[in-house]
Amino acid sequence: MRACVVLLALLALPAGAGCDAVPPAGQIVPAPPSPVVAPEALVKRLEAMQPAWPREPDCGQAKCVALTFDDGPGDHTGKLLDMLREKGAKATFFVVGQMVAAAHGAATVRRIVAEGHELGNHSWSHPMLTGLSGQRLAYEIGHTGDLVRRLTGVRMRVMRPPYGATDRAVAEQTRRRGLAQILWNVDTFDWRDRVPALVAKRGAQVRPGSIVLMHDIHPTTVKAVPRLLDTLGHRGYSFVTVTELYGDRLRPGRRYEQLRRR
Repeated sequence: MRACVVLLALLALPAGAGCDAVPPAGQIVPAPPSPVVAPEALVKRLEAMQPAWPREPDCGQAKCVALTFDDGPGDHTGKLLDMLREKGAKATFFVVGQMVAAAHGAATVRRIVAEGHELGNHSWSHPMLTGLSGQRLAYEIGHTGDLVRRLTGVRMRVMRPPYGATDRAVAEQTRRRGLAQILWNVDTFDWRDRVPALVAKRGAQVRPGSIVLMHDIHPTTVKAVPRLLDTLGHRGYSFVTVTELYGDRLRPGRRYEQLRRR
């Protein structure tokens, strides 16, 4: 009897039908409707199945490092994303608006978001922001932010001033746009010395809370990434986005070079 009740519930048979009921010949029995699961219930179910989801590392305690890539998206960004996915590593991509607007740029930034990485604002055309008028400065930051949001639905929370050049005017504009200024404390000089082994060696000179500067527009940088991931992975580091590194500590307009652990 219990088996009959369970089966009836699962198949949503009409009232009065028994376990042995057979539909008349030629009659099409509609499939039972799929149960509607509330989003909150689905989240709880997923959390129970995957205790580590969603991904929220405590970088105040764990050994975290934020790998950052500037000036893309470019021709080699897709290969880099393949490498990061293979290693389960997350990164932050500070994108240039003109590159996003170029061929394949939209598809690449959407993939960056879909695979759990972070997008950051790196201006529209990569000028020295400190030498711009107020109107041009607003355009460089705002136009890129608006384009990325239109393409991905993401409102970026971080930005990196080209060349690391910033001043009070840049700080005020980024504050208005809700963007924290992210600099770095580990420079690979990959734009100058395009030698994968050297880039990987410099990138590995980190401590917990470091932010590493690289550029995904250079194929030699992308070639350096697997070695860098292996080296730091063996040392127990977790690869996180900038926002994951800082959690809720980021403030619009302020500058950050590394997470100073308590």
